[in-house]
Amino acid sequence: MSITDKIAKHYQSSISGGLEKLHVEELDTDIYFRTTYPLKTESKIISLQSQGLTIEALVESIIQKAKDKDGKPLFQDTDRVKLMNEADPAVIVKIAGAINNAKLTATQESLAKK
Repeated sequence: MSITDKIAKHYQSSISGGLEKLHVEELDTDIYFRTTYPLKTESKIISLQSQGLTIEALVESIIQKAKDKDGKPLFQDTDRVKLMNEADPAVIVKIAGAINNAKLTATQESLAKK
């Protein structure tokens, strides 16, 4: 098996797991997300962060990564303006923080069990 095949196999294994759930009390809503995303998804978020557009990066994370219980996107690109201008910043940070730190949290939890 080539190294690229191993990379692809590892990635497929990472994304094949179930969705994580975040209950957002302020919205009385559950938001689902994966712990791993393709680099294509991450690249726009990283690009925004590197330009110093932190809030835009948080909103982009939510738009790209927040799912319903069936794994379908909760938000569309057209929701960006409303999320940027009409949402409680604390709630946006809470959601984006959970979604963006999911892999780190999962890794810490597995290490704690050992």
